[in-house]
Amino acid sequence: MNHLRFKFLVGMVVLFILTSALIAIINYIHLKEQTKEENALILNRIEQTIIDSIETYEKAIQLLDTNTATTMQKNTEKIIALYKENPNFDEWDFQKLFHELGMHIYIINEENVITHSSYQKDIGLDFRQCCQKLASILDERRKSGEFYHDAMDIEQQTGDVKKFSYMATPDKKYIIELSYNLNDNKVFNAFNFFHTIEELKSLYPYIHDINVLNFGGLALGTPISERRLTDKEREAFEKTLKSKKTEEITGDWKGKQATFRYIYYDSIFNEDQTQNKIVEIIYDKKLWSANLDEYRKMFVIQILIIISFILVLSFAVARPMYLAYHDRLTGLANRSAYEDLLSSVKAKNGMKTAFLMIDLDYFKEVNDELGHQEGDIVLKQVAEIIRSAIPKNALAYRYGGDEFVVILNSITIEETEKVACNIIAKINDFVEQNEDVKNLGVSASIGISFCPDNGNNKNLLYEKADVALYEAKKKGKGQYAIFQNNQSS
Repeated sequence: MNHLRFKFLVGMVVLFILTSALIAIINYIHLKEQTKEENALILNRIEQTIIDSIETYEKAIQLLDTNTATTMQKNTEKIIALYKENPNFDEWDFQKLFHELGMHIYIINEENVITHSSYQKDIGLDFRQCCQKLASILDERRKSGEFYHDAMDIEQQTGDVKKFSYMATPDKKYIIELSYNLNDNKVFNAFNFFHTIEELKSLYPYIHDINVLNFGGLALGTPISERRLTDKEREAFEKTLKSKKTEEITGDWKGKQATFRYIYYDSIFNEDQTQNKIVEIIYDKKLWSANLDEYRKMFVIQILIIISFILVLSFAVARPMYLAYHDRLTGLANRSAYEDLLSSVKAKNGMKTAFLMIDLDYFKEVNDELGHQEGDIVLKQVAEIIRSAIPKNALAYRYGGDEFVVILNSITIEETEKVACNIIAKINDFVEQNEDVKNLGVSASIGISFCPDNGNNKNLLYEKADVALYEAKKKGKGQYAIFQNNQSS
């Protein structure tokens, strides 16, 4: 029955793969005749891929990295405590603080100018001149006195992506700003959307560049000296930020005509407008209309994704199915698997099918005297002995507790007796090596019935093997017995 399930599962997986692949092929042929629609679809998917990557990162940060914001708040409170003790920042050792906290510290005065910092290059930075939007938000945050932290933003001098936090001093004269380099963050590195951007640029030659712009129009990952919006680009950017609708303009990119596309991204960290982003895609529209070959690559990727998804799905289904029919402790098939056997049993080519019921003598004493952990060790070892002592075409089950059932196919009575003796001998050898178990008198008794001699129904064969087991135990335990037709079942 398990074999049938496996075949069914494989068949379903193959069917899903073929069906999914067929759908993808039909879609590809259809889209090949509709270049314009196909190109628009690609562009939308590129946009969605980037947005999904950013969103995945933000969700990962939200779920997996709750400690960074908490640490930043605690560090800010430490600095505010120092400020209460000594409000003269000129006397502070900011480099020492940086090494202690692992974060850069910035002191922003009431004019929104950085007056002191552990990051020397930013001292003197005037937010009113470079970043008017941020300056207004800093004024609001100064008034509230609450702690704020952003998911990610840009360090202007280097373009590095960092996490920033802000909190005003109690007298509202300054804002304590901290920055944490996300390049040192495992979550950021695991879900780094810049890798996705580079892959997309490599995959689609008509894309010149892709940038993620913060609410001030600065490109994350790029120093401000290398990328600043022109007036025309700024206008389209602001329009997208305000309307939340995609905008396109034609402009110049390194001496070539290019199309600039701006897509709004509404961050899940929506405390205020600082978290909203704009995705900027700069591409060559002429090459864009001749990208069927690139779509072919995307088609291959789709097929690989489909196959990967189906394989993951099949594993997700197969694993619970395996556990449902196997004993977790010993790894043998369990009683459910045994119950799924066909009721009728057939002996092939004049040979017999043997039912062996194996029971551990005095096993209860092992659990009572030595504990269940030792009992589990004994059961696992016995299961391994049974597995090693039976032919490859045999079936072994842990029927329950210390009972095991073995079904030997296409076998003679003599061969069955050898298997039974081998199992008993190996279990005795194991017991001899374990003094505590040996002292309890643990051994194995085996009852045997045969098809067709004793019937061809698994329940009847089980009952007769059970009768034989009783006879084996009456003989003194640690022995085997074969059901005789004159015995009552």
